[in-house]
Amino acid sequence: MKFGGINFSAPTPGDISMQNWTWGNDYRPGTSQDNLIYTRGQLEATGQLQPGGWMGGLRTDALRKGEEISIGYFYWLVAGTTDSQLGEGVKQLYPNHRYLKGLDSPMGTAHGLSKYPYMREGRRIIGRPGYAHPRGFSIEEIDISRRDYNDEFYRKTLPTRMYRKLKASLAGLEAISVLSGQKPPEDVARRTRSTIFPDAVGIGHYAIDFHPCMTKSPPEAPGNTEREGERRGAGQAYPFQIALRAMIPQKIDNLLVAGKSIATSHIAAAAYRVHSFEWSAGASAGTTAAFALKNNIAPYELVDELPRIEPQLIQLQRLLKQNNNPTAFPDTSIFNENWNDWK
Repeated sequence: MKFGGINFSAPTPGDISMQNWTWGNDYRPGTSQDNLIYTRGQLEATGQLQPGGWMGGLRTDALRKGEEISIGYFYWLVAGTTDSQLGEGVKQLYPNHRYLKGLDSPMGTAHGLSKYPYMREGRRIIGRPGYAHPRGFSIEEIDISRRDYNDEFYRKTLPTRMYRKLKASLAGLEAISVLSGQKPPEDVARRTRSTIFPDAVGIGHYAIDFHPCMTKSPPEAPGNTEREGERRGAGQAYPFQIALRAMIPQKIDNLLVAGKSIATSHIAAAAYRVHSFEWSAGASAGTTAAFALKNNIAPYELVDELPRIEPQLIQLQRLLKQNNNPTAFPDTSIFNENWNDWK
């Protein structure tokens, strides 16, 4: 059987699955009354930023409602006949499905749900200030996006100075000519690859895939449309790297951040959020921590002199490769301009 170009086999008796579907058990509200992750203002109002007051930063009532939606989704999977996207009479009954719960269930929980919800996007750090990043290091959309920034939308929407800076960031070896004004931005052939980070400690690849801002709440409201005036973001990405600087907090020397909380913009995070990246980042964090302890250094000391050569950083990257944790895709080079063919 095939769906959306993906081959799959029909369910057979005894099969076990974990379900996640956008229109099913996604918890999608996001107003100030029902958001899952509290804003800084909400944290201050609830006393969670006071010493001893931290309670995880999450709205427990939203967690409860998310659990209710998930259990309701299973009920629909078994007994529902109306599809929210396709209408009445399309959905088939599946009376033989069984909901597994209890401490001896695959999830090991009394309610049968996972022990912790899957967060599509969580809090992210801002890396330490450094060369070319005076406000703190962060991986941005233009570091990974395949988008054509020659599109008229960008030329008309962005201020002239900002557009020149954008084009310079994408110009590769021609960046200085663009910034100095020697070459007009429109004459630059943008690099066809992601940014190559000198402190790369892992790799990832996924589309810039996030839920758009909608005009009405909840997003499922009939006739809802994407909110006008929102910036363009979603799209394809080049294979990309994980920069060690994105894993180092600004003011904490003995902590490495991995997973969805690394220093990325909201849009870049839409590509860096998937499991394959998280595994690579996790392996990188563990290896870096062990390397730092062995060499009696703090992780930030591996990158604080960039763009100068950091001998110990090179040792760490060699160690990662020896442990089968690649830091770059094959043929990665600032001179390689053939990444458009990479899928």
